[in-house]
Amino acid sequence: MDKKRIKNIVQSEVVNLKEQVSYQEGQVVSKTLAQNPAVSVTLFSFSKGEEISTHNSDGDAFVTCLDGVGEITIDGVPYELHEGESIVMPSNHPHSVYAPENFKMLLVVVF
Repeated sequence: MDKKRIKNIVQSEVVNLKEQVSYQEGQVVSKTLAQNPAVSVTLFSFSKGEEISTHNSDGDAFVTCLDGVGEITIDGVPYELHEGESIVMPSNHPHSVYAPENFKMLLVVVF
């Protein structure tokens, strides 16, 4: 049996990642594409003003902005992320994500 490791997205076809998750007013929406003990791949959309509060992770978190503008805070230092830009939130460092405007991102966490 062939077990799919990538899910919730069409395979063997070109896709636009930012079109795979929609904005919903007043919400943070997530769509998991892969999840196992070594890696987690998730698409997120943040409605303007929404956030994921400060927390830590056991893995290095690689964030790529797909749409809009996001504010990534690592160890209390804010970084503004624009479409096409990426940042790594190192493991075991406090970090948060805030959307000063609508914001979509791809999150890849490597454990």
